Amino acid sequence: MGLNLEKTLEFAVRLAYAAGEIQKEHYERRGLVVQHKGIINLVTEVDMKCEELITRAIAEEYPDHEILAEEGTDKKSGSGYAWYIDPLDGTTNYAHGFPIFAPSIALAYKGEALAGAVYDPMRDEMFSGLKGGGAYLNGKRISVSTADNMDHALLGTGFPYDLRTNANNNIENFNRVVHQCQAIRRAGAAAIDLCYVACGRFEGFWEQWLYPWDMAAGALFVQEAGGVVSDMKGKPLDLFGKSICAANPGIHPKLLGLLTC
Repeated sequence: MGLNLEKTLEFAVRLAYAAGEIQKEHYERRGLVVQHKGIINLVTEVDMKCEELITRAIAEEYPDHEILAEEGTDKKSGSGYAWYIDPLDGTTNYAHGFPIFAPSIALAYKGEALAGAVYDPMRDEMFSGLKGGGAYLNGKRISVSTADNMDHALLGTGFPYDLRTNANNNIENFNRVVHQCQAIRRAGAAAIDLCYVACGRFEGFWEQWLYPWDMAAGALFVQEAGGVVSDMKGKPLDLFGKSICAANPGIHPKLLGLLTC
């Protein structure tokens, strides 16, 4: 493939830190410009500033790489490399001053994530990982939890922006799973949810109607931390397949058995 992935990861980490600094600078600022992409789907000026910073740097450093970002795409062909970028995962949280959000950056080759960085600026937590090289939190290697009893499992999930009109909106899954586990959290930032599975804070996470930039980095971390990642039907994860079930090895089959999609 011809890339030095360690240097590529360092590059992604620097960009995630830089985007996080923008997010901290504008956090809870009066007059934040917020637009609506849908009834409950927001985008802020900070999303746009962070995406511009990240995509411009990638285009300069890796001009032959494709860029797929939440607010825009720069398609190139030939290299097989693509960057999946959510400049501000948890935009609704950010717009309301709820302190759970992060930039998520991942590099993939022919659809397989190779390196990623997710930075939680409010807790100063940098999650990073390399395919075959482990997953890390602030430079220390992380691993999934060892709990294998659903009664002891803290799980994460989320709901689609069109839940008011989409009958397949995960609410039935939530109602089924919540009666079988210790508790469920809905933090509103899938990238962070997946990081929490990777470092053992959650035993598992599932969600539907996600995009590659929501899943790529966090799914890589879960796998590198010893977890299991699939779609909600149990098939190998397809970053364009819209659903994910990620958990430690003991919980994954039990969680998967409760889900329909």
